[in-house]
Amino acid sequence: MTFSSETVNEGVAVRKPSRTHGALQRLVGSVDAATYWVIVVVMALMVLVVSLQVFWRYVLGSSIDSADELSRLLFVWAIFLAIPHGIKQGVHMGIDLFVSLMPAAVKAVLFRVMAAFSAVLMLAVVVGAWVATVDRWPELMPTLPVTSAVYYIALLICGVHSFLHLVLLTWNGENVGEEAS
Repeated sequence: MTFSSETVNEGVAVRKPSRTHGALQRLVGSVDAATYWVIVVVMALMVLVVSLQVFWRYVLGSSIDSADELSRLLFVWAIFLAIPHGIKQGVHMGIDLFVSLMPAAVKAVLFRVMAAFSAVLMLAVVVGAWVATVDRWPELMPTLPVTSAVYYIALLICGVHSFLHLVLLTWNGENVGEEAS
């Protein structure tokens, strides 16, 4: 972790995080809170759209033309907005067969190296999402008067948000979820 100064508190050196580190943690915390509530709203809308579609189809004998596409779009947004929260909590699948056999110091270094490597890969995802968003912008969805790029905008947000979490993981080590909460 990067620290700006040391103070002595009852004979024990206590390190204070740098300003940049604190600002990044506050930024990520704010983005986490915002995306959490967006996920809640998107999931509620998805349940509403699917429920209305079932009602329309089986009770009224008709259907909502855009229900399938809209529920798929909402599902994609919910998933991509939730991915960074999984990174923060460390709940994504990983294989630790060999890592679990290593000493704690090697595990800590390897964790930070892999988090940094993942952050670089996430930047590649962001660039790819940007290119896809720009490329798809003129296209409209078949049943909604909305650009088909909205799928890639969710990926773009996910990529940037995930990158920020991976930078914090690289900076802090494994306990970032506990510190940023």
